[in-house]
Amino acid sequence: MTILIVIGTRPEAIKLAPVVRALTAQDAAVDVRVVATSQHRELLAQALAVFDIQPHIDLDVMTAGQTPNRVAAAIFERFDEVLDASRPDWVVVQGDTTTTMAAAVAGFYAGARVAHVEAGLRTGDLTNPFPEEANRCLVSRVADLHFAATARARQALLAEGVAEDRILVTGNTVVDAVGWILDRAPSGTQQAAPDALSASVAKADPDSVSTGTRRLVLTTHRRETIGHGLMHICAAVRTLIERLGPELEVTIPVHPNPQVKATIESELGQTPGVVLLPPLDYPAFLRLLRSSFLILTDSGGVQEEAPSLGVPTLVLRQTTERGEALEAGCARLVGTDQDAIVENVMSLWNDAAAYRAMTDVSNPFGDGHAAERIAAALLGHPIEPFDPARPHGLPAEP
Repeated sequence: MTILIVIGTRPEAIKLAPVVRALTAQDAAVDVRVVATSQHRELLAQALAVFDIQPHIDLDVMTAGQTPNRVAAAIFERFDEVLDASRPDWVVVQGDTTTTMAAAVAGFYAGARVAHVEAGLRTGDLTNPFPEEANRCLVSRVADLHFAATARARQALLAEGVAEDRILVTGNTVVDAVGWILDRAPSGTQQAAPDALSASVAKADPDSVSTGTRRLVLTTHRRETIGHGLMHICAAVRTLIERLGPELEVTIPVHPNPQVKATIESELGQTPGVVLLPPLDYPAFLRLLRSSFLILTDSGGVQEEAPSLGVPTLVLRQTTERGEALEAGCARLVGTDQDAIVENVMSLWNDAAAYRAMTDVSNPFGDGHAAERIAAALLGHPIEPFDPARPHGLPAEP
């Protein structure tokens, strides 16, 4: 059996690395090949290195000023040759990036079976998030096997007419990745910080901030946030700094998107109490999140990671396809309105009971065994679906 696992961005690398590791650990005669599109070259390479994964094939599609159309066109052209040469039994994709959509459609065109990891996420709005909602809907039309992270995602697929026997609830592989990093990854994989930052901040030491100071971590990068939304987020940060003074430190790993980077550096670069970091490798990023009092993010992956770390999250989006976090109580949807952000931060800052209620929550997204279930299913073995009521459930024996 030949399985191609296609990875283009850092989140895909983080969420597919456990699948690569689970498949390569199998005794079965399986040829696992990692295909990097390098949609985001530097961040992708950084994430793969953490898991000690070297791509077998690199399509090298990244260009300056790239657009989704250009990325997709390059993947269609270059991946076609790989498919012709390898004739895979499975093409495995994850999530909702341009890499995911293009690789899935190309695999479908080539007659390969397509498996979609983290299938069934939906907001119901094709423009929010953009283009992710459209990408994942397109993948669902061509996928043969849908690995839904949660029961909610499974229901979304069933509502769209996907056959029940083609959907497996596995949990989210990011929970596997977080557990592996926190338990096993060597501390030396952490990226060094710029000279302007202290070593203690770079290590994301919970005690690195001054006594009596709490750290708020902000991550933002979504296309729909860029512009007015990002300006409002920056204004909210300035207001919080003004109100809380030395009690608050805001740490921002700045996304390399030129528009995001320029806005954040212009609006917050000279603000006392704000620490701007370059993109961190995954172990350092998790340590930073774990050291924080509160996370503000428009990232989908961070919404899934934060419950494993016990840190409440304010979601800076108008909609979220990860309603499980809202229902569990570990996240709040606040959007990008300046007043709403400030109000929600201050309420948790001043209400210890409300804060504790958001931290004392089991992760509704997985139990750390999603990759084992996925590997077993790809090899044709039966699995026991993920059930959050069984937080330590294991896959069924083959």
